Amino acid sequence: MRPYWIVSDPPISLGVGITAHSPEDATMLFRLAWPESYTIVTITPVIDMLDIDQSHVAPNMGNFLKRGIWYPQGQEHISI
Repeated sequence: MRPYWIVSDPPISLGVGITAHSPEDATMLFRLAWPESYTIVTITPVIDMLDIDQSHVAPNMGNFLKRGIWYPQGQEHISI
């Protein structure tokens, strides 16, 4: 599994952090939380967690070590 950073249009917060098996798996988890009206602009693997926003995202994210949505908070239950 790997963490991914998703940017959408319209924007969801600063982006969406999802840990998944693949970009396709990350897309599926994203779609469980947000409807098709949100277009996925980019899905980028997070190579180093220090690369994410350290002033807002890092202090407000959930557990990125388990499969599911870890940013923004409130979607942690989506991890089927």
